[in-house]
Amino acid sequence: MALEWREQLSVGNDLIDADHKYLIEIINLAEQGLKSHHRVVLMGALDNLERYSKMHFTREEAIATAAGYPKAEQLHTSHEALVTALTKVKEEIGEAWEASAAEHFSAFLRTWLIDHVIKEDLLMKPFLKKLSPRFDPR
Repeated sequence: MALEWREQLSVGNDLIDADHKYLIEIINLAEQGLKSHHRVVLMGALDNLERYSKMHFTREEAIATAAGYPKAEQLHTSHEALVTALTKVKEEIGEAWEASAAEHFSAFLRTWLIDHVIKEDLLMKPFLKKLSPRFDPR
């Protein structure tokens, strides 16, 4: 079953929420590639996920800092760990495409985004309410 955006995942900033929606789309595409054993689709989605998540994390950290979120530095550390974990799990898939690695990776992708949003990003919501939903620190 594909991941779906729910309003409960909203942090109250349009840019961050749009990024999260797009990250869900990328993860769904990666899972389609896993299930269909379509390596080109999977690897394209994973490369996009890695590239886009780095851009998103930079934006999210800038917004958190501008909002006065006191755990902005911890957010940066968490983001670095997420990118490192994504790279490691990508390597697990490798050329063999073992079923256990693919299953583990699928679960990881879901946890990687949803747990991060729920357990970390939503903690910023009270601070983001001080700013316009369209706030962009650029």
